[in-house]
Amino acid sequence: MKAITPQDDAWEAWRPGVASRMLVSAPNGATQLCIFEQWVAPGVGAPTHSHPVEEVLTVREGEAEMWIDDHHMMLSAGQSLIVPAGRMHGFLNCGTSKLHIHAVLAAPIFEAVPEGAAKVTRRWDIPSS
Repeated sequence: MKAITPQDDAWEAWRPGVASRMLVSAPNGATQLCIFEQWVAPGVGAPTHSHPVEEVLTVREGEAEMWIDDHHMMLSAGQSLIVPAGRMHGFLNCGTSKLHIHAVLAAPIFEAVPEGAAKVTRRWDIPSS
């Protein structure tokens, strides 16, 4: 058993306006999931993509337009969206302040397939200490 403390230097800029931080994943002991958070500027979000596993996106602060395939909905603080494995999805900060997203993937390593790609093109985990 061990407690995980996020590292201040673990922030990564995935794209302009999005700061991401992996909290739990394979390098710090997870075997079945990864948990990360993102802070997203107004008008920015995650482009349409899929994961080979289920994902849960929770809005901690702010407002987001989220979509799965062609179905769009608005979520605000405290609401979550369950994204089935393999489904195309994304989100946009539609508010006027930063959006804080908490995400859980059912795999210890983050993998994403952008819209139009045939295979995983994005892998992300925290460096082991």
